[in-house]
Amino acid sequence: MIEYTEPEASRPVRSWMRSAPGTHIWLLIIAVTSIVVVIVPDHLEHVLLHRNSSNIHELARHPVRALLSSAFWIEDPASLPLYFVLFEAFQANVERWLGTLRWLFIIATGHITATLISQKLVLMAIQDHRAPRSMVHVVDIGVSYGLATAVGVLTYRLSGPWRWLYLAGAVAFFGLPLVSDGTFTDFGHAIALAVGLLAWPLTRHPNPHRNPR
Repeated sequence: MIEYTEPEASRPVRSWMRSAPGTHIWLLIIAVTSIVVVIVPDHLEHVLLHRNSSNIHELARHPVRALLSSAFWIEDPASLPLYFVLFEAFQANVERWLGTLRWLFIIATGHITATLISQKLVLMAIQDHRAPRSMVHVVDIGVSYGLATAVGVLTYRLSGPWRWLYLAGAVAFFGLPLVSDGTFTDFGHAIALAVGLLAWPLTRHPNPHRNPR
């Protein structure tokens, strides 16, 4: 079990990273894969993104690898600073609040559930001739499903009117694109948000090792 010790005033950066180790290891891996995307030739970048995608083709051939590896790549390395801010705002706060094991379980469940259901919708659209066959190989990578799950579960960290205001904002942010455009990614975000909200029973007893201050 990971111990959440009191922050060390003399080592604020180290203390901050140790307070949410899973989040920062995840960010480090994403930073490394983003550097790889930047430095490799374009044709190799194309291969890497498709090989690590959780599209229908990769899920059928390598389901475990596809679900795992797709969570560690982003298509646009320039968006890495934004993801750093979002991870600190949502993922790190959930991990500190609930502990690394519960955080990982909830986020992994949201990522896997949203990926499988959204890709099932893509397959149904292809079979009904509402989507081109090329969608089998669409690039489906990134951390947005995990982030949407963290946004959902963090609702229960708030109390009073702030909780309902936050929830309304989260539902509007992920729901408006769904009703206006409705891409498979939008469906995935809505599903991931729902998984986070359904994780309420796991939030009833916050991490006992978290510094109460």
